[in-house]
Amino acid sequence: MKLKTLFFTLIVFSNTILAQYSDPNIQKPKSGYGSDGAHTIGVIAFRNPNFLTKDIEIYYPLDIQTKVPTIFYSHAYGGNLSENIIGMLQYVARKGYAIVYVPYQTSAVVSVDERYTNLTEGFQKAARDYSNIIDTTRVGFMGHSFGGGASYSIAYKCFTQYGWGNNGRFIYALAQWYTYNLTQDELEKFPADTKILTEVFDEDTTNDHRMAIDIFNNIGVNFTEKDFIVLKSDTISGHVYSAEHNMPNTSAAFDALDYYAYYRFIDALCDYTFNKNPEAKKVALGNGSVEQLTMPGGLKPLIQTDYPATSYSQSKYVFTCDSEENPRKGFCVSTAAENDLHEVKQQLTVLQNITENSLKITLPECNTYDIMSVYSVLGKIVFSTRTFGGCSLEINIPELKSGLYFVRYNKFAAKFIYK
Repeated sequence: MKLKTLFFTLIVFSNTILAQYSDPNIQKPKSGYGSDGAHTIGVIAFRNPNFLTKDIEIYYPLDIQTKVPTIFYSHAYGGNLSENIIGMLQYVARKGYAIVYVPYQTSAVVSVDERYTNLTEGFQKAARDYSNIIDTTRVGFMGHSFGGGASYSIAYKCFTQYGWGNNGRFIYALAQWYTYNLTQDELEKFPADTKILTEVFDEDTTNDHRMAIDIFNNIGVNFTEKDFIVLKSDTISGHVYSAEHNMPNTSAAFDALDYYAYYRFIDALCDYTFNKNPEAKKVALGNGSVEQLTMPGGLKPLIQTDYPATSYSQSKYVFTCDSEENPRKGFCVSTAAENDLHEVKQQLTVLQNITENSLKITLPECNTYDIMSVYSVLGKIVFSTRTFGGCSLEINIPELKSGLYFVRYNKFAAKFIYK
């Protein structure tokens, strides 16, 4: 691959991944999605104009002579050393894709806007200066924590202002923090062909899951192209598989959770988004398929839902959804606590009374009072009310456009056609 004459450092890795796999119970995948690729890793490091002491890095497949689909990665707050996620960066390059890592400052004197600018301008510089490597028509935006929240507004700008992703685009956000610089109107008008994968960790005590739920519910992407995944901790033969905020932990030793609940999704999401492979969709956006949720070696299955709800009160988290720091505080609709999101099933019976503009809902079991929410096909909450329980309910709803809607009450859900 011919490179431009610029001030940069080029590093070539052998096919040996530097981060070490360390799992006494479960082998990493040897084939299929999540298995290691065979490409030689090249790394370009060049000056970061907004953070002079930390270079921007591009990891890419050195042995591919054409442009490749590219992931733009936004790291967690304080994680501005690429060594923190070296396993993932190398994994992506070995699978035949490029990934751009842009460090940003996290000192108290640097604002959120400045960090977003740091990330955005770094991504643009990489795409501009290394256009012989990076294919901006096929892109993914990934982020963890602060970076997870930032990915949405940065991706929206790159999609709508710079035309990135016209041949394939996705966002993969993990344990996300607040999202700034993205209005509700922009969120609703998000490019509908974007693939969205949201993943939260059950033991996370840092970021309230409601932030991820808010964006998932309000983004203008159809349910068929977005999934919400919950990962739970487990212990097998004394080895703890920890679904905490810092998962994935790929800086040194890592285990089956990294490969099966992270790398596997990156792999399949790229294949589905960039190559339109329907088999890849079963894994990346399988809507609860066996291929998506099954974990190896007796690990708890993953949990997928189109109706995400919180399992814990906001008091569990350091950063709550209703904090004044959250620019979308007003969209943090309280949701009913559930012991297990996997229990959400389409078991409600819904009848529409057109004359009264109401819904009559029969429950499979009598229940106490709770929140009844109606969602559009895009996953946006269009109506929510507190009911007083019973075995059947009748709720008045506002005038809605004709079409398909979803209703959820506690652990039960159903879809209905509004006429």
